[in-house]
Amino acid sequence: MSDYFKNLAALLDVERQADETSFASLTNGVGTAQRRELGLCWYPIAIRNTEPVRGDYINVEVERTTHKELSHQIRFGSSVALFSNHNPQDRVRGTVTYLGSDRMKVTLLTEELPDWASDGKLGIDLLFDAYSYDEMKQALKTAEKLDSHLIKVLTGQESPVTANVPYLNAALNASQNNAVAHILGSQDLAIVHGPPGTGKTTTLVAAIKAVVERNDEQVLVVAPSNTAVDLLSEKLTDAGLNVLRIGNPVRVSERLQQLTLDNKVAAHIQSKEIKKLRKQAAEYKNMAHKYKRSFGKAERDQRKALFNEAHRIMKDVTQIEEYIAGDVISKTQVITATLVGANHYSISKLNFKTVFIDEAGQALEPATWIPILKAQRVILAGDHLQLPPTVKSSQSALTITLLQKCVALHPEAVTLLQEQYRMNSQIMNFSSRRFYENRLIAHPSVANRMLWEGDKPFTFIDTAGAGYDENADGTSTVNPEEAAFVVRHIAAQNYIGRSVAVIAPYKQQVVLLAELLAGTGIEVNTVDGFQGQERDVVYISLTRSNSDGTIGFLVDYRRMNVAITRARMKLIIIGDSATLGQDPFYKELLAYAEEVGGYKSVWEYQD
Repeated sequence: MSDYFKNLAALLDVERQADETSFASLTNGVGTAQRRELGLCWYPIAIRNTEPVRGDYINVEVERTTHKELSHQIRFGSSVALFSNHNPQDRVRGTVTYLGSDRMKVTLLTEELPDWASDGKLGIDLLFDAYSYDEMKQALKTAEKLDSHLIKVLTGQESPVTANVPYLNAALNASQNNAVAHILGSQDLAIVHGPPGTGKTTTLVAAIKAVVERNDEQVLVVAPSNTAVDLLSEKLTDAGLNVLRIGNPVRVSERLQQLTLDNKVAAHIQSKEIKKLRKQAAEYKNMAHKYKRSFGKAERDQRKALFNEAHRIMKDVTQIEEYIAGDVISKTQVITATLVGANHYSISKLNFKTVFIDEAGQALEPATWIPILKAQRVILAGDHLQLPPTVKSSQSALTITLLQKCVALHPEAVTLLQEQYRMNSQIMNFSSRRFYENRLIAHPSVANRMLWEGDKPFTFIDTAGAGYDENADGTSTVNPEEAAFVVRHIAAQNYIGRSVAVIAPYKQQVVLLAELLAGTGIEVNTVDGFQGQERDVVYISLTRSNSDGTIGFLVDYRRMNVAITRARMKLIIIGDSATLGQDPFYKELLAYAEEVGGYKSVWEYQD
C-alpha cells in the first residue's frame, strides 16, 4: 500500500512542477496591465474596510474601481498578494476569504496595513496555488501510514462489504432506488455511475437525505468544483436538510450565502459580542498606528501595550467564534465543501461515518484522499466515461481517477443509473452502445421527442471533398469554411422558441464561431465548457480536415461522449469523413448516422 501512495505523490510532484512552470510562463516579466487582461490581477483597487481577524492578521475588503467587465481567475481560497505600483518590493501575501463580482476580502499575513498602502495605486495579484498541492501531498502522506479497511478496499486489497437494506421512493425510478438501497447497505464503498441525463444529482440528494434521516447522521458532501458544490447545496436545502456550505459560493445568490459559516455565525445570538470586541481591537490598533513614526522608548512601550491589548481582545474573539462555529456545525445535518475545502480549519478535526464525493470522474485522485481520510465509508458518484480531470503535465496517469479504478476493482459496488430524461432515443443510442453496454433506456417523455414530425434527431453532415481545410492557428486548430457552413445551416432552420448551442473541440474554432454568431443568443463553447449543460438543438463542429487523417485530441472519446449527449431533440455533427473515418470510433459514428437515416453530404446544402 505504501507504494500506491508513493506513486501518487510522485505523479503529484510532476503535476505541481508543470503547473508552476505554466503559471510562471504567464506571469514572469509581465506588466500589470497584461496580467489584468489575462485575469491574473485586479488593478487598480481601493481599500474599503479593514478589521483584525484570528491569528493577529488583518482582513482587508477591496473593490476594483475600473476594468470591472474583465473576467478573472481569482477564486475563494486563492493565494494572492496586495501590491503597490509605487515599488515592485511593496507586496504582502494573503488568502481570498470572500469574492463578489467587484469586491473581495483578503486576509493579509500581517498585523497592520503597510505604510506603502497609502502610496500609489494598489492591486491584487493572483499567486501560484501552493496550498492545494500541500494539502494533497499531506493527505497522501497520512494515507500511506494508515492501515484501515476502507483504504484497503479503495486500493484493491480487500473487498467491499454490503448488506441488503430495503428502500423505495416513489419519486425515483428502479435503478435510482437500487442505487440508494445499495448506499444504505454499504459498509465501506458504494458507487453511483450516472451517464448523461440519468438524474445522478436527484439520486444523490435522495440518498443523502435517507442516510441523514435513517441514521441521525451528519454527512460530508464534496465535489471537485465550487459550481458542483453549490448545485448540491441548493438541492439539499430544497429537500429540507440543514446544510452548511464551507467556502464561498460561486453562485452569489442570497440563499446560498445564508448557508455559509460566516453568515450562520453572524446570525448567531452571540455574534453581537464579537462585533463589539472586534471594534475595540481595531481601535487599539488604530491608536498604536499613531506611534508608527515615533522612536522614543515611551512611544515604543505605549505602542506595544496597545498592540498587546488588541491581541488579548482578538484571542477572546477567536474563542467566542470557535464556540459559535462549533455550535453551528454541531447542529448541521450536511456539510458541503470542495475536495480541498474538506480540510478547512473549521472542520479539519471532524470525522464522518459517510462521505459523498460527487463528480468523482473529474476529481484528481490526490485531492479525493483529503475527504476520504475523514470517512468510515465513501460514496463515489459520477461518470468515468465523461470528462477526466484537467491536468497540466502531459500524458499524466492522474487523468485516471479513483472512481475509474474502483469501478474496475469492485464492479459489485457499482449501480448504473439506466433511465435517462434528456435525449431522444436516436441521440442516446450511439452513446449507450459505445460506452454503456447498450443498457441505457430513454424515458417515454423524451424517447420520441422531436423538433417537428419526421425530423432526423441524429444528423451527420459530411464535408468530405468540399475543400473545408483546417488551419493551424498557434496552439489551436480552426476551420473557417466549416464554421461558415454551421452559421448558414442554423440561419436556414426555424429554431424559433428553441434553445441552440454550438460546440467545437478547438478553442480557436470556438472563438471564430462566437464572432460569427454574435448577437444571436446562441451559446458557443468548448466541450469542457459545456459539461453538465443541455439544449434543444446542439451543433458539433469537429473542425479537423486534412489529407493525412490527423485528428489530434479528437481521439479522447470521453470528451466526444460529453459533446454528443448535450442535445435534447436534435444533434447535428459536422465533419470530414475522409479525415475522421480512419479512426474506428468515428467510423462507427458515421455508420450509426447512416443506420438511422441521418447521414448527409454538405453538397446537399449547396445553393
